[in-house]
Amino acid sequence: MFATLSGHARKWACRFLEVTNAANRLTQSPQTYNLITGPNTSFCLTFLKRFVVMSKRHSAQSSGQTRLKVLLDLDQVLADFEGHFLRRYKERFPDLPFIEEKDRNTFYLRDQYAKLGSDLPDRVRDVYMEEKFFLNLPEIEGAVAAAKEMAEMEDVDVFICTSPLTFYRYCLSEKFQWVEKHLGAAWVDRTIIAKDKTMMYGHILFDDRPYIKGACKKPSWEHIVFTSHHNVKTDLRGKRRLDNWTDGQWKDIIEDFRKRI
Repeated sequence: MFATLSGHARKWACRFLEVTNAANRLTQSPQTYNLITGPNTSFCLTFLKRFVVMSKRHSAQSSGQTRLKVLLDLDQVLADFEGHFLRRYKERFPDLPFIEEKDRNTFYLRDQYAKLGSDLPDRVRDVYMEEKFFLNLPEIEGAVAAAKEMAEMEDVDVFICTSPLTFYRYCLSEKFQWVEKHLGAAWVDRTIIAKDKTMMYGHILFDDRPYIKGACKKPSWEHIVFTSHHNVKTDLRGKRRLDNWTDGQWKDIIEDFRKRI
């Protein structure tokens, strides 16, 4: 297996194989740390377990096995942007007209509110640009649990792919904070913030926006539209929908794509 390696390289390759095999046998007991490390090395159990996982992934990639790349939008797919907006809008402007969630019919809130009054788009923007707006978005039911379960599936890599506001004073940092708070610190490294999602590589993009345009006319991913009040009546032109994260339909979509790639 290591015949083409130099003596020094062969020594370390064998050593890492020993570490990998030993890590698979480790228990949760701290006393097991020194069984394989010896007096001059300090490997921690967490590292060893991660090394095993990465080794398995590298093995799959080296053998030509394709891993499914899944992109998850954040706002209105994992986090309830619309519901939180309406609550904050009513709190800040209780005397102004508002649109119930069930009556939403445009992707951009400002477009629909403009029909109620020429000054309302600015009030809408005041709400979602306020400090801690994105940080305090509640989870969409079942979304976080589904994302975590998806990430544990064999040969599946999951990333958050979210667009920032053009006026990004708070939203950029708060999106990362939201991810860390609800999904965990490790997910920060899986978070992509991009104005143009067509340039991002993946096999699937779950996103509530019905039509996603950008520099790339034929993105690598297939768009699965996550159902929201604003897109319920939209003609999706043959695109598939995901209505929720709670009935298990997302698992069928993942399995379908795994068979195709």
